[in-house]
Amino acid sequence: MPEANVRHRPAVAMALSLLFAGLGQLYNRRYVKGILFIIIEASFLLTFYNFLNIGLWGLVTLGEIPMLDHSIFLLIQGLVSVIIIAFAAALHIANIIDARNDARRRQRGEPFPSLWESCRNAWDKGFPYIFVTPGLVMLLFIVVLPLLFMVSLAFTDYNLYHSPPRHLLNWVGFENFKNLVSIPIWKSTFFSVLAWTIVWTVVATTMQIALGLFLALLVNDPRIKFKRFIRTVLILPWAVPSFVTILVFAAMFNDKFGAINREVLSLFGVSVPWMTDPFWTKVALILIQTWLGFPFVFALFTGVLQSISRDWYEAADIDGATRWQKFKSITLPHVLYATAPLLIMQYAGNFNNFNIIYLFNHGGPAVRGQNAGGTDILISWVYDLTFTTNNYNMAAAISLIIGLIVSGFAIYQFRRTRSFKEEGNI
Repeated sequence: MPEANVRHRPAVAMALSLLFAGLGQLYNRRYVKGILFIIIEASFLLTFYNFLNIGLWGLVTLGEIPMLDHSIFLLIQGLVSVIIIAFAAALHIANIIDARNDARRRQRGEPFPSLWESCRNAWDKGFPYIFVTPGLVMLLFIVVLPLLFMVSLAFTDYNLYHSPPRHLLNWVGFENFKNLVSIPIWKSTFFSVLAWTIVWTVVATTMQIALGLFLALLVNDPRIKFKRFIRTVLILPWAVPSFVTILVFAAMFNDKFGAINREVLSLFGVSVPWMTDPFWTKVALILIQTWLGFPFVFALFTGVLQSISRDWYEAADIDGATRWQKFKSITLPHVLYATAPLLIMQYAGNFNNFNIIYLFNHGGPAVRGQNAGGTDILISWVYDLTFTTNNYNMAAAISLIIGLIVSGFAIYQFRRTRSFKEEGNI
C-alpha cells in the first residue's frame, strides 16, 4: 500500500490537466491513463482545429467577401463548432476532476485501482450515460441546432435584400425586436396579430373543453341509455383527418356557394360574409376548432368521470348536496386534477394551430395597413414572412417570442397544477 504524500498537491494536478488533458494524470503517476488522455486531446485538436477555427471566425464575422463567403453556411458551421466545443469542455472538466481525485488519493496514501478495475467501475457507473449519449447527440443536432439557428437569425438582417451569397449577413442585435414595436406597420401588425392569437387560443380552447365536459357529463348520467352508441357518434369527428374537415368547412362557409349561406341562413334572409369580413371569419374559425377539438376532450373526460367513486356522490346525497354542489366539489376538482396537464397542452397547441388558419382562408382576408391577414395568428404570420416575403429575420424574432410565450405559460401552469405538486397522492 503506497505511503501518504502530503507534499502531493491536487491543485497542481488540476492546473496541469487544465493546461492539457493527461498532464495531471502523469503528475499523479497514472501513466497509462495520462497517455490515453493526451492521445485523445491531441487527436481532437488535430481533427477539428481547422473546422473550429473557421466556424468560430464565421460565427463572429458571418463572412467578409460577398459571393465567396456564405453567411448561412458559416453561421451553421459556427453553431456546430460551439456544440463540439461544449462536448469537449465537458470531457475536459471530467479529466480535471479525475486528476484532482487521483491526487487526493495519492496525498492520503490510498491505493489506485488497476486499469481493468477503472474500466469496470467506469462501465458500471457510466452505463446509463453511455447509452443515453447517442440519443443526446442526435437530439442536439436534430432539435437544438435548428433552434440555435433560428435564435441566431433573429439577431441578423437576413431578408430579401440581404440574402447570401450575393450579400453578407450582419449582426444587428435587438434591432428586429425594436422594429416590431417601433415601425408603424410592424407595430400595428404585431400587436393586432398577438391580440387575436391570445383571443383565439383562449376562446377556441375554452369552448372545446367546455363542450367536451358538458357532453361527457350528459352521457355519463345514469339515466342516459345507448351510451356506447352516443359515445361512438360523438367521437366520429375525431376519426376524420382534421385537414379534410377544415377543407369541407371552408367550402360550406364560402360566401357565394357555401351550404351555410345558401341552404341554412337563406331561409331567414341572411347572408354572412364568412370569408371576406375578418370578424365573421374569426367566428367561423372558432366554431370549426370547437368542432375539431371537443371529441378528444370528451373522450378524456369520459374516462375520468367513470373513475370517480359512486360512494362520494352517495355521501353527498346523504348530506343533502345539490347537483351543482356535487359538480363543484366532487366532479370538477377530480376531472381537472387528472387532466390539467393535457388541458394545458390543448391551449399550447391551439396557440400554434397553423393548420386551421392556413387551410380555411390562408389567414385572410387582407387588412389595410398591415402585412398580415385579418385572421393570421403568430405562427401563420411567421409562415408568410418566411415563404412569401422572405423576411427571415423578422420571422425568427417572432418565432422566438412565440417560444418564450408558450414555454413560459406552460411552465408556470404546470408548476401550479396540483397534479404535479401532489403527484402520487390522489
